[in-house]
Formats: sequence, C-alpha cells, structure tokens
Amino acid sequence: MVSQQSKDIIAATLPAVRENAMKITSTFYPLMFERYPQVKAYFNENHQREGTQRQALANAVVAYAANLDRLEVLGDAVSLIVHKHASLTVLPEHYPIVGECLLEAIAIVFGDAATDEVLGAWGEAYQQLAEILINAEEAVYQANEQKTGGWRGEREFVLARREKESEVITSFYFEPADGGPLADFKPGQYIGITLNIDGQEVRRNYSLSNSPGESYYRLSIKRENDGQVSAFLHDTLNLGDKIKLTAPAGDFVLEQSARPLMLLTGGVGITPAISMLKPALQSGRPVQFFHCATNASHHAFKQQVDDLASEYDNLSVTYCYSAPSASDSSHLTGFIDQAMIEPLVQDPADLDFYFLGPKPFMESCHRIAKGLGIPEERVRFEFFGPLQSLEASSVDEEVAA
Repeated sequence: MVSQQSKDIIAATLPAVRENAMKITSTFYPLMFERYPQVKAYFNENHQREGTQRQALANAVVAYAANLDRLEVLGDAVSLIVHKHASLTVLPEHYPIVGECLLEAIAIVFGDAATDEVLGAWGEAYQQLAEILINAEEAVYQANEQKTGGWRGEREFVLARREKESEVITSFYFEPADGGPLADFKPGQYIGITLNIDGQEVRRNYSLSNSPGESYYRLSIKRENDGQVSAFLHDTLNLGDKIKLTAPAGDFVLEQSARPLMLLTGGVGITPAISMLKPALQSGRPVQFFHCATNASHHAFKQQVDDLASEYDNLSVTYCYSAPSASDSSHLTGFIDQAMIEPLVQDPADLDFYFLGPKPFMESCHRIAKGLGIPEERVRFEFFGPLQSLEASSVDEEVAA
C-alpha cells in the first residue's frame, strides 16, 4: 500500500508530471535501452519511432497516479496491460529495470525539484503497481499452463502452411513442433511470436484468425511498410521453419450473448473478427459483418465470408471500398460513416458493437456508436498497438486500410 504521505506528495506533484509526462517517457526509453539493451526485444520499434509507445506510457502513469485511491476504475486498462505482458513473457525481474529508469527519467526532467521525498513517493507508487501486475500476470501464466495443451512461456511451433489472402495479407499456419495438443482460445485473442532476425531477438503480438478447435494456430499478417517482423515473415520464413509462440491472450473476445452482433472491420482488423464470425453464427444470433478495404485486391477473406453468408441465414454482409478499381464490385464506396451504418441497426440499445482497424477507422466507429446511442458497455474494441484515445479528430490522419 502507498502511504498517505506519499499519496499527498504524488497529488501535489501530479500536475507537473502530467504537463511533462511526454518529456519523462521520451527520456525513459532511450535511457532504459542504453542501460539494459536486453529489454529492447519487448518493444515494437515502429511504435517507438511513431511516439505512440511514449504517449501510451505517459497516459498510463498519469491515470494510475490520479487514481491511487480508486484503482478499481483502472480494471480494464490493467487487464489489457496484463494480457499484453503475458503474451510477451514479461517477468518479475523486468520490473526493477523499468522502475529504476523511470525514476531516473523523472529526476532528469525535474532536476532539483525531484527531491528524495518526491522520488521516494513515486517509487512507492510504482512498486505497488509492479506488484499488482506481477501477481496478475502470474495468474495468467498459471492458467495457461494448466489448460489442456497449454504451456508457460514459449513453445516451439512449425510453419506448416501459408496462404495469400490479399495483395498485402498472408496467413501463416503453425502447428506444435512436439506434436502435442493445442491450448484452446477465445475468438478474438492474439498470440505472441518470438523471432531472431539478423541476430536480434524481436517479439510481436498477432491476432489469431482461425476459430477455436483446429489443429493449428493461424496468424494472418499484413506486410507493413518498414515492418521488420512482417517483412521477415513474408519473405524469409519458409515451410518447415520453427518459431516460438506464447499462449493465447487478450480480453477483446466474443462474448456469449443472444443479442444481435455487428462486426465492423477495416483492413487487417478483419483478422480477429474472422475468428469470431463462425462461432457467433453457430450460436444463432443475427450478425452484421461490415468490412472496409481499399479495394478488392486488398480485401482478405472475402470468399470465406461469402461462403458463410450462403450457409447461414443469420449473416448479413456489407463491403465498402475506399478506392475501388474499375473492375471492383462492392456494396458501398468511400469511408465509413454513420449514414452507412444506421440503416443496418434496428435497435441500438440491444446491439453488441465490435470494431477493429486502423486508428482513423476506429475513431469513426467510436463516433458512430455514440451517434447511434449504443450503450457503452455494448461497445467493444482493441487497438493493434499501444492504447490510444479515440476521442481525437481524425481529420489529420490518413486512413490506411
């Protein structure tokens, strides 16, 4: 527990920390990577370059410090962090590294104002958070290990098959190298992958795109510009090659319900929705599947969804292309907006509304959910990268479906 004296110091210094949070995290990451290069594998270099990782940590530090007396309001955010950490195999010995470098970053940014009392208070708060996360992550590791076909840490898998889904997305089918059973997972979860690229260890999370109950895990991965890992997977990983995977994780999952379901996806955001689609249809609930892509050449899983629409009367499908070619055929063109979605929604109060895709797409979906009056507890989403706000305007963002 954080002492009352430390809480008072944190409350007094929080405005200054909030104002300088990005300076602190921008100091923290280079310091930590220089001092402890072994932890670089746990961080996405693209997110570092874009600044989203620094912003996410800044937001998290401020939110935690502002809610020391009511940590329950951070439950969803903590769960998201715990699952991401478990997928990356973050361990207790990593937390002192982060704590040391974070406190030193605060000291560097604040100079003489970072007294022993101030640093001690923030250190006490960090230790409490570290213990919360360590205990929660250990519970996830134990649960994963105790599942039929489950494991703790990393397990070796073999690339058994690969299929091109579109010009930019390829599916990779991985089977256990030991021939043992696979742990089950919830539709919508992701899995961690560890690779050695040019002598450097890298870790990434990718959504599972197959439904539970198969003999493989399928990852459907978009080739990203300047994407070190996606380029390696697309260009270098061959059939029969072995990689290491962590157990399925994540709490953006298909909830059991009889309510109508709307799945809104943009670009490669289709991958967890494809995992959810067949189980949702098999439950008998009405499903609206709305997918946005640049054009037909970028549209993954179209045949699979069309086949399900032929098989299940409770599935309705809408495709929207933002830049269709002359030969393309889609239901709608342009970028997603409320006018496209409103005719598909009979009762906003009785709808489960799931969405996933690039940030501008998700900002639009978030506005649509609010505009339609869909209850907040029925709106579900997850970012590919560090958690960001969906409240910002997307006028200066490029939609990259």
